[in-house]
Amino acid sequence: MSSRRTVSLVTLGCARNEVDSEELAGRLAAGGWELVDPENGEKADVVLVNTCGFIEPAKQESIDALLSAADGDTKVVAAGCMAERYGSELAEAMPEAQVVGFDDYAEIGDRLDDVLRGAALTPHTPRDRRILLPISPVERPERQTAHVPGHAEFQPSPAQEASPAALHPQRRRLVSQDSVSRRRLADGPVANLKIASGCDRRCTFCAIPAFRGAYISRRPDDLLREAEWLAGQGVRELFLVSENSTSYGKDLGDLRALEALLPRLAAVDGIERVRVSYLQPAETRPGLIEVAAGTPGVAPYFDLSFQHASGPLLRRMRRFGDRERFLELLAAIRRAAPQAGVRSNFIVGFPGETEEDFGELVSFLESARLDAIGIFGYSEEEGTEAAGFDGTLPDEIIAERVDRLNRLAEELMAQRSEERVGSTVEVLVEADLGDGTFEGRAEHQAPEVDGSTVVRGCPDLSVGDMVRATVTEALGADLVAEAVTEQPDQQ
Repeated sequence: MSSRRTVSLVTLGCARNEVDSEELAGRLAAGGWELVDPENGEKADVVLVNTCGFIEPAKQESIDALLSAADGDTKVVAAGCMAERYGSELAEAMPEAQVVGFDDYAEIGDRLDDVLRGAALTPHTPRDRRILLPISPVERPERQTAHVPGHAEFQPSPAQEASPAALHPQRRRLVSQDSVSRRRLADGPVANLKIASGCDRRCTFCAIPAFRGAYISRRPDDLLREAEWLAGQGVRELFLVSENSTSYGKDLGDLRALEALLPRLAAVDGIERVRVSYLQPAETRPGLIEVAAGTPGVAPYFDLSFQHASGPLLRRMRRFGDRERFLELLAAIRRAAPQAGVRSNFIVGFPGETEEDFGELVSFLESARLDAIGIFGYSEEEGTEAAGFDGTLPDEIIAERVDRLNRLAEELMAQRSEERVGSTVEVLVEADLGDGTFEGRAEHQAPEVDGSTVVRGCPDLSVGDMVRATVTEALGADLVAEAVTEQPDQQ
């Protein structure tokens, strides 16, 4: 076997998977593996596909990626959610790829060494990871045997730990490179920071808790150290990700841990903005709204997981709220921050959804003034409670409702963007488009999932700069803005 071992990483799915891929990349690099990019014409010895296993279209995309990677003598390994969820079943169905589970991540270099030598990996038998990682911390073993992806340890070096500065967490600015098990796969000014993994909710449509496990919060000091490391890598905005960010800290005994964490992260040297994703409406407390809306450096951005607006249908999903309560929550947010950004996703065609239920959702969207709206047609997921529900809707009815709601959503998002014309926004520059034009995102626009803002009138900008700009035009969910130049003091 050649001493040069190369691997390429393919990442599918959500921002949490992107963090997991950067952990895999860091561990592989530490083990002597060289990461290569096929787009540069380099062929890897092994292609590692970080799959998604959330809904049927995502699983099909993962299968297609695995089949596409199995070209010639290239060896293919499936990791990620679909690999964890199906394990030996996936390995049997797809002999083109070998399968690793989450518990293989800590020794991923060794696993790929085995693959390169021609050894056959023994895929795991799928199991409910909620049993491996119980909800209650007191039921968890002192040394966890189950690996939690994306929970890399960023410990100070022994010399730093012994220094006087180590007594003051806010003054810790250096991280021992030897302890870093994450390698950035993108060089932009925005990075995801995983604050927790797993979920303790029991939504009837969702299989995630079974293969991601119970909710596990990362400790605040670990997050601070990773944020400092990211700032040193040129990151200017932290995008906090998890399956449910409003639960952060509950397993640490502090239901207000997120409210305390946000200002600490915003104070990290080099970090200009912190944004938090995936908030449960039922857990979005007044204190959290106040911190997100009023803390310098924290974006007044609310990614709220509404899922629907019909009370009876939400109960069937085992969720809380209804149209009126959700509108009250949005009113509270806008009282605290009138220009706050709000996005949400919605499931259409859940079993038992009537035209009246659908009408409630339409009515809510027409009143909610959301900046970004994601619409998903319901797909039955094996192993979920909803898979056995009666009232399953025909595919053609689901497709028709998805189409109706998508058209409405496009119109409503365009209207919301129009409301922002004339306002001043803070834009983080992410790309130089040339000719003195730049593209980035304002506080109400999250990376990848929302619109963007094109900024003109300031040719001296660079990627990573934060610029104030006045919105001059709305193009759907996107904005065009003119940079605000400082006016000289008048004598």
